[in-house]
Amino acid sequence: MKEFIPNKLPIKKDIETKEILRATIHAHKTLAELKGIANSLPNQRIVINTLVLQEAKDSSEIENIITTHDEIYRSTISDSFLNSDIKEVQNYKDALYQGFDIIKTKKILTVNHIKEIQSTLEQNDAGFRKQSGTVLKNPKTGEIKLIPPQNPKDIEELMSNLVDYINDETLEDFDSLVKMAIIHYQFESIHPFYDGNGRTGRIINILYLLSRDLLDIPVLYLSRYIITHKADYYRLLNEVSFNDGLNNWILFMLKGVEEIARETIEIIKNVENLMNETKNIIIEQKRKMYSKDLLEALFYHPYTKRAFIEEHLKISRPTATNYLNELEKLGILSSKKIGKEIFYIHTKLFDLFKDM
Repeated sequence: MKEFIPNKLPIKKDIETKEILRATIHAHKTLAELKGIANSLPNQRIVINTLVLQEAKDSSEIENIITTHDEIYRSTISDSFLNSDIKEVQNYKDALYQGFDIIKTKKILTVNHIKEIQSTLEQNDAGFRKQSGTVLKNPKTGEIKLIPPQNPKDIEELMSNLVDYINDETLEDFDSLVKMAIIHYQFESIHPFYDGNGRTGRIINILYLLSRDLLDIPVLYLSRYIITHKADYYRLLNEVSFNDGLNNWILFMLKGVEEIARETIEIIKNVENLMNETKNIIIEQKRKMYSKDLLEALFYHPYTKRAFIEEHLKISRPTATNYLNELEKLGILSSKKIGKEIFYIHTKLFDLFKDM
C-alpha cells in the first residue's frame, strides 16, 4: 500500500445533498435543545464534571484502555487508587479541561494548542512525527489500512492548513456540523502524532462545537457513539480515503451528534430529577441539615469522603461526620471502608452513570 496524503482543505466540492441537509437539520434541532437545557442548570459544573469523567473513560476505552466507573470515581478523591490505566483516563480529563480553557480564553485553536493538548494526554513533548514508519493496521488481522503522511514537512503543512480551516469560517460555506465531520476525518488521516491521535481528535470535536457557539458548555461527546458503532466508525473513516465515502462519513457523524445529544438530554433530566428527589428527602427528614451547598456536594461525584464535605461546606470535622452518618441513615449514601479510609457512595447517582 502506498502512503496516503490527504488533500488540503477546503474540499471544494458540493457535498450537502438532501440527505445530508435533512440529517443536519435534525442534529441541530436536538443540539439546540441540549444547549438550552444545559444552560438552564443552576450548577453546570455538576453535569460537566460527570460527563467529562464519562468521556475520559469512553474515549480511552476506544484505545483499549479499559477502566470501571468504580475505579475512576475512587481515583477522583484519593490518589491511592491510581494505576496506569486510571492515570491515562485522568490525563484525558486534564487535556479536555485544558482545551476548554484554550477555547474560552483564546477563541481559536492553533497548531501549538493541539500539540499542548496531546502532550498532556501522552505526558511527553514528542510533538508531530519526525520519523517514518507509522502505519495503521487492523488490530485483529494485522492488515494495513492506511499509511499516513510520512514526511515531517507534509505533516506540518497539512496541520497548518487544518487549523486554518478550523478557525476561518470563510474558507468553506458548509454547515458547522458538516465541517466538524470533515475536520475529524482530516486530522485522523494526517495522524500527526506517534500516539494519542484518536483521543486528541475527539477532543478537537468538542472544542470546535464550543468555538462555533453550538454549545456554551462542554456537554456533548461522541466517544460513546463510536464505541457502539466502532466497526462502522473505522470502516467509514477509511472509505473517505479510498472509496469517495465522504457523504456516508458525514451522515454517520451527524447521526452521532443527534443520538448523543438526545441521550445527554435524558442524562441531565435524570440528574435533575434525582437532585429534586434527594432534596425533598433531606428537607422532609432533616430540614436543619439541608443546604444548597450540601445538595450540590452530593452530586459532584458519586464517591465522597468526610474531608471533601468539610472543605466544600466549610464545616468542622464532627459536623461533616454527622452529616454523612445521617445521610447514610436516610438511604442516600452508603459507606464503604477501603484500606484505612471510609468512602461514601451516592448509590442512585452511581447507578445512573453506571448504566451510561
